[in-house]
Amino acid sequence: MRPFTYASASTVEEALAGAGADSAYLAGGTTLVDLMKLEVMSPAAVLNIDTLPLRDIRHDHTGLHVGALARMSDVAAHRLVTARYPVISQALLHSASPQLRNMASIGGNVLQRTRCGYFRDPATACNKRTPGSGCAAITGYNRAHAVLGTSESCVATHPSDLAVALVALDASVLLRDRAGERAVRLADFYLLPGDTPHLENRLRPGELLAGVTVPPLSWARRSTYVKVRDRRPYEFALTSVAAAVDLRGDTIADVRLAAGGVGTKPWRLPAVEDALRSRPLRADTVKAAVTHAADDATPLSHNGFKPELLRRTIVRALLTLAGRP
Repeated sequence: MRPFTYASASTVEEALAGAGADSAYLAGGTTLVDLMKLEVMSPAAVLNIDTLPLRDIRHDHTGLHVGALARMSDVAAHRLVTARYPVISQALLHSASPQLRNMASIGGNVLQRTRCGYFRDPATACNKRTPGSGCAAITGYNRAHAVLGTSESCVATHPSDLAVALVALDASVLLRDRAGERAVRLADFYLLPGDTPHLENRLRPGELLAGVTVPPLSWARRSTYVKVRDRRPYEFALTSVAAAVDLRGDTIADVRLAAGGVGTKPWRLPAVEDALRSRPLRADTVKAAVTHAADDATPLSHNGFKPELLRRTIVRALLTLAGRP
C-alpha cells in the first residue's frame, strides 16, 4: 500500500470541500481497502465519510429513497424493502457474506470495481487499470467474464447484484458536488468499456454519490432475483436475473428484466420484455420470449455457455414469479 493522507468529514459540505481529483471517499471500505493493498488503486488522499447523515431508508409518493451509507444488511432486512421491492432484498442477500453485508454501504456496492482477476493483478495487462496496456482476459482464462457489452479493450463483468435489481426497476442515483446535485438513471450512469474501459461511470472527480431512488412501482411486490454461481456462499454470479411482473390474471401486463454476470454493466433486457407483454405467463411463452435474449453476445474461449445459461435463468425467474419454479 502506498502512502496517503487521511481525514474524516462530519458533514456532506465538509466532504465535498475536502475532495479532489486524486482523493477517494471511504465508507465501509470493503472494496477500496482491498484495492489499495493491491496497489490497484492508490489515491493520494482518503476521506472518511462513514459518519455522514446518509443512512435513511424511506418511502413516499416519489418512491423508495436509500442513503448511500445505509448498510447492505439494514436495507435487505428493512420492512419497506422486503414488502415493496423484494428483488432488492434478495439481491442484497445473495451478495458477499453476512459479515461484509454488515459493513458495506449501498453507495459502495453500486460503485464497486470489477472482480476480474487480471484487473486485481498488477503483474498482468489490464486496460481498466492501466489504459493502453492490453486485456489479458481476452486470451487468458475468461470463464467468469462478460459476453455482452464487451470490446477489444475489456471483457470484465460488473460485479454488483444490487445494481442489477436497481437497473431492472429504473432506479436513479443522486450525485452531489460543490455546485449542487443531479440525478442520473443507473442504467445510464454505467458506461460500456469501448476503448476507454478505465472510465466506468459518470461520476465526476470529487463528486459524492449521496443516495439511490427507486421509482414507485406497485407491482414490484411480485419480483425476484435469481443468481447462478459455482458455489452458494460468497461467490459472484455466472449469470443472474432480476425480474418483476405485473400479472393480470394469467397475462403479463408489464415486466422488468435485467441480467448480471454476463455484461460489462448491469444488462437490461428490453427485447425480452417486449416479447412478454400481453402474453400469458406460461413456460412455452417464456421460453419463446427468451430466444433472442443474448443475440448480441460475443462469447470467449471459456464462457460460451453463458448465453444459454442466461436464457435458462430468465425462464427460472419468471416461472418462479408464476408460482411454477
